[in-house]
Amino acid sequence: MITELPFESVYRHGFARVSACTIPVAVADPAANAEAVLASARDCDADGVAVAVFPELCLSGYAIDDLVMQDPLLDAVEAAVARIVAASADLLPVLLVGAPLRHRNRLYNCAVVIHRGRILGVAPKSYLPTYREFYEHRWYARGDDQAGQDISVAGSTVPFGPDLLFDAVDVPGLTLHAEVCEDVWVPIPPSSAAALAGATVLANLSGSPITIGRADDRTLLSQSQSLRCLAAYVYAAAGQGESTNDVSWDGQTMIYEGGQLLATTERFPDGPRRSVADVDLDRLRQDRLRQGTFDDNRRTAGAPFRTVTFELAPPAADLGLRRSLDRFPFVPDDPARLAQDCYEAFNIQVSGLVQRLEAIGGPRPVIGVSGGLDSTHALLVIARAMDRMGSPRSDILAYTLPGFATSEKTKRNAIALAEAVGATIEEIDIRPAASEMLSRMGHPFAAGEPVHDVTFENVQAGLRTDYLFRLANQRNGIVIGTGDLSEIALGWSTYGVGDQMSHYSVNPGVPKTLIQHVIRWVISAGELSAATVEVLQAVLDTEISPELVPAGQDGKMQSTEDRIGPYNLHDFTLYHVLRFGFRPSKIAFLAAKAWEDPDAGSWPAGYPEGARPSYDLVTVARWMEVFLQRFFGFAQFKRSAIPNGPKVSPAGSLSPRGDWRAPSDGNARAWLADLHAAVPSAFAGD
Repeated sequence: MITELPFESVYRHGFARVSACTIPVAVADPAANAEAVLASARDCDADGVAVAVFPELCLSGYAIDDLVMQDPLLDAVEAAVARIVAASADLLPVLLVGAPLRHRNRLYNCAVVIHRGRILGVAPKSYLPTYREFYEHRWYARGDDQAGQDISVAGSTVPFGPDLLFDAVDVPGLTLHAEVCEDVWVPIPPSSAAALAGATVLANLSGSPITIGRADDRTLLSQSQSLRCLAAYVYAAAGQGESTNDVSWDGQTMIYEGGQLLATTERFPDGPRRSVADVDLDRLRQDRLRQGTFDDNRRTAGAPFRTVTFELAPPAADLGLRRSLDRFPFVPDDPARLAQDCYEAFNIQVSGLVQRLEAIGGPRPVIGVSGGLDSTHALLVIARAMDRMGSPRSDILAYTLPGFATSEKTKRNAIALAEAVGATIEEIDIRPAASEMLSRMGHPFAAGEPVHDVTFENVQAGLRTDYLFRLANQRNGIVIGTGDLSEIALGWSTYGVGDQMSHYSVNPGVPKTLIQHVIRWVISAGELSAATVEVLQAVLDTEISPELVPAGQDGKMQSTEDRIGPYNLHDFTLYHVLRFGFRPSKIAFLAAKAWEDPDAGSWPAGYPEGARPSYDLVTVARWMEVFLQRFFGFAQFKRSAIPNGPKVSPAGSLSPRGDWRAPSDGNARAWLADLHAAVPSAFAGD
């Protein structure tokens, strides 16, 4: 994090803007090609790009055959390099340009790395294809044996070899490595060793003539290399203008980060094209930090590298954010991906419950149903589990346990849903027992005073769970917990004999924002009766509430989100805390970008159009403060004692036996200090 930059700058928050560029090439005309490079470089400069990658041999043209051995051509290439070096003095990006260069007694196919009026270094191609349409050994020498060398080019002597890293001293985590085309097609690409040595942005300057299916192969290689190396992979292929004597070209460009496509351009372009994206250097660093086997691999497969440093001087302006940003990081916007995630989430839950029930002799599932999202979803999971086990759904023992604030609507929904899925449903009114307990405690509510404090709420929540456990004892059952990942994160449950506890839980790996989509997915499967679908839709349309405090004089029921904040924002924060360990200031920046405009970007399939909120930075920060206080400073003691339940999201679980282990007596001071320093306007009146 570069704290001297304004909050609005992407470079402050661990991003670096990169570009993969393809340009029209003039065959064997380095002067014209240098001008084409500079035209795109100036556009990149205007966009605030830190790294711009151009195609293989773009200064000469890739497909010029024996012309590359001619001194006039090679002299012109050096002059073109000098031209770009001089013009780069006023440009922000590091330019990676393809050129044939002479060195000692051989010719090398090179990536020339240029920044601010100097050549930082030259990386030769290590592996030369000489098969099918390729004939590179005829002209070039392999560069894999050139580690530790220097080369004279355009009047300068600079580092030369495949062992070069280029590190921006003023942009933490921005470390570049360049390889050329075929280098990524071998079993152990040079970029793999470079990543182990610290490179985070891997550049591929590619020629790569196009044949049917080759674009898919390039895509697979770039994606897998970015995923395996926990890096960004920036790929730029040759396109328009290359000789078509015997092959053709498509100018494919793409940027991947950790296996995720950030940007690409159309193939077979008419004119220059650029893929531009903001690479999340923090994410890459965090992934490597968490995945210890990455550095273990360095111990056995690492190689020595030289580091060339440079100062980028990133812009302070608000450049926007050039990457796709999900409002709901647990919920894909793509309908097909969302359907796949819902299928997997539901079946992970079902298979986990089946295994537990079968392992302990097939007891009856006991569940409290409230008519809310979580218990509704859990009941659907239980019903499917019973089907898989060949057990009658009537063995599901569902109970509705109305208290002082239970609405007729939610109770009606709970009963209707249980009947629709074929469960055995009973109603037990907890109010007499709760009144007796409150009276014995001397609570003011028992004397008729409208005191609805935490004790008043927890007496009801505790009695509900107590009834379920005792009923399970009596009827050869186990209590199935319904609390979800979001509630566990916030500590939004009653500890011990309360909804925090069960014999086995099915929802602890599913966040609140995903559960509603899994229910919609179950509806869309077309296996439910019309009556069941009607009830499920009613549940989806009901405001989230624990229904423990009676409605006020205005008739408004108790609202969870009014009290602790929107689950939209809490799940956003949870994902980035749990998956990446990001600073609150960065998460606030991302959340404000994601949620500032409800009409921008995509929404998950099925999300109601009339209920699409927006949140500004101050709102984001205020509710994030609540999340941080609860997550880091309060809720861990509840998480340290949660029952078994399956992990669902790749972002992680909060089980103390799984992804998240933390002290119950921790605090949130460091996280709150970062947030307050970054967004002081949100807390000016505190």
